[in-house]
Amino acid sequence: MTLRTGDRLGPYEIVAPLGAGGMGEVYRARDTRLGRDVAIKVLPAEFASDPDRLRRFEQEARATGQLNHPNILTVFDIGRHEGAPYIVTELLEGETLQERLRPGGLPLRKAVEIAIEIARGLAAAHDKGIIHRDLKPANLFVTIDGRVKILDFGIAKLAAPRSAHESAETAPVPGATEAGTALGTVGYISPEQLRGQPVDHRTDVFSFGCVLYEMLSGRRAFAGETTADTIAAVLGKNPAPLGVGVPSALQGIVRRCLEKLPEGRFSSAHDLVLALNAVSETLLTGQAPSEPPAKSIVVLPFENLSPDPENAFFADGLTEELIADLSKVRVLRVISRTSAMLLKGSKKDVPTIARELNVRYVLEGSVRRAGNSLRITAQLIDAANDAHLWAEKYGGTLDDVFAIQEKVSRSIVDALKLTLTADEKHRLAARMIPDVKAFDLYLQARREAYHLMTEEALDHAVRLTRQALDIVGPNALLYSLLAEIEFIYHDQGIHHGEESLRSGESWAKRALELAPETAPAFQALGSIQARRGDMVQAIHNLRRANELQTSGETLCFLAWRCSEVGQMAEARRCAADAVSVDPLLWFCQWSHAWVALLDGDFATALGRWRDAIASGGEAPIKTFFLAVIAAYAGRLDEACPLFAQFADAELGGMSTLSSALGALFRRDTKAAAGLLEGQVIRDYATRDKEMSWWVAAGCSHCGWTEEALHWLANAIDLGFVNHRFLSTIDPFLAALRGEPRFQALMERARERQRAFEI
Repeated sequence: MTLRTGDRLGPYEIVAPLGAGGMGEVYRARDTRLGRDVAIKVLPAEFASDPDRLRRFEQEARATGQLNHPNILTVFDIGRHEGAPYIVTELLEGETLQERLRPGGLPLRKAVEIAIEIARGLAAAHDKGIIHRDLKPANLFVTIDGRVKILDFGIAKLAAPRSAHESAETAPVPGATEAGTALGTVGYISPEQLRGQPVDHRTDVFSFGCVLYEMLSGRRAFAGETTADTIAAVLGKNPAPLGVGVPSALQGIVRRCLEKLPEGRFSSAHDLVLALNAVSETLLTGQAPSEPPAKSIVVLPFENLSPDPENAFFADGLTEELIADLSKVRVLRVISRTSAMLLKGSKKDVPTIARELNVRYVLEGSVRRAGNSLRITAQLIDAANDAHLWAEKYGGTLDDVFAIQEKVSRSIVDALKLTLTADEKHRLAARMIPDVKAFDLYLQARREAYHLMTEEALDHAVRLTRQALDIVGPNALLYSLLAEIEFIYHDQGIHHGEESLRSGESWAKRALELAPETAPAFQALGSIQARRGDMVQAIHNLRRANELQTSGETLCFLAWRCSEVGQMAEARRCAADAVSVDPLLWFCQWSHAWVALLDGDFATALGRWRDAIASGGEAPIKTFFLAVIAAYAGRLDEACPLFAQFADAELGGMSTLSSALGALFRRDTKAAAGLLEGQVIRDYATRDKEMSWWVAAGCSHCGWTEEALHWLANAIDLGFVNHRFLSTIDPFLAALRGEPRFQALMERARERQRAFEI
């Protein structure tokens, strides 16, 4: 059917035609209820009575409607008009990839950027058991803000139902893979698809390879004078080599995608994303990911050679002080203390350690202490050729230890030919905790606070910190640690209330009164301000902490907060830097997963979080975040038991919240209602933007519109203002998007987000 301007399809008013294809005509329309423009695809009237076409059109609606990902076209609605079905989607502004392609191909970096977004969209679809089967430039759209959208799942094949709860409607369409069936576009579809053989997600990998080849070269991978010639090329020939300007790693990705047999291709789109990310890093930095930055170092835990094994704390303290010193030099990338100390007792050789941590230099040494006598050795190794650049032995007494430490730090600076600023020279000479025993207590307290995050561990950390204060008196670093612990108490719901935040703020301010450039104090203050909803000051202070002393922890917090206010470019950069300087700390892997979550890349978030869990550590909070990310990745059957598992850990308000979320996401409305009415949830979640957001998502999932809007408003008031995520990405908020009150909340979020745009 041909529609004219002003025609109505239910609440949708036709504005203008946009185009037509084999699967229908597309129009720009106005949603008169929500006052927004949308796109409507209508099956032509002459085909509406064709059972096969009708089945395929409805299959497109079912398939795409299951997907919610920033790189896949969003479906809003479906209906019928005068017997013809139609599907309503977001309206895209921009052009198809086919329109963008030019002779000679796209610029290399742009081609890789587009390829990564396509692969992410495919990964999300494949996770849902959905195969596109017609991936080509005409079905890929580049919006005016540069985002890539996969279009037209009209011939997508749904994999077999995953459970007995799924409808038979999601089963494969009979005969859809029979030889001769006109599915897909010749020149882009896989050999097995051409032969009418059964296909899986790897058929999309082949099509992806064809698209990537065309972006890089400006010509199709398989093209003949006739359709028969093209089919013959797909089945039996390899495309012409790509130009010399295409990196060998990228050429290898294309070759692997275009393997004739499925088992020769990438086994998943997730693997494809990882491979492309590695190429992207090479293009951005000008060096291969396996080639470490020229100014990068890890300080291995110094070996304790003392007769008394109890002196191990002394060797550890020296190691940590050297790391802290070197971290003050901005041009030097230093592996943070947490990751470095995890290498204690490692049997790996220096080149292996350097390769795994992606660093150029390694400092190793030993400490021998007998009574008041002290002997320290240190050597700097260039891991690129296993050459010793510098080595020294120092002797003296315990009173000399800090002077020796400074000599070692300055020797490394000299050996690497680094130029220090006046500020760096000053901070390198400063001793934050001038007593070895007190510093060791500080290190133990930090490990207790960040390792388990339980009430018992945090209480122990406070006792250790106070013991250190008894030794050295008022101290900015120890006050900063008490501030951080108070924040963790509140964050974990152990002491949920303003009292912990007030106490933490007081400790942080006392630290800055003693030493105005104490990075951990700025970090603690930023975290507390973020919890109160003052995100402008929070991000300001976290940035200041990172300027003063780069650490994986600070970068994690900054990535976390930037993502919540929609500053995704800075969030991605900080998350990547956190992993770079502290690759073995699970908290840094968490920030990488969190940023991916708020960027709408749920599959990547889940994969990164599983990697973080596999890296070791017993923090119970890992289970809770796995539950959250699994829920957003569409795995509620996995998420709900994990919420229950964490709730059983009895960790205060967090456990109660976990029980409530589990009930909401499994739609146990009776249990959820009882928990939400409890004082713990009302007090705890009301003060926490993330918790409010999750409760809003769960309430929306249960169909509780009023409750969902209430909690969402609270999350926004507390500073969760990532407008794009809330308004278009979050799958659990989809049911609210037709509400005028939701649109008003989104306007509020958008206005508050503008304060952070630089």
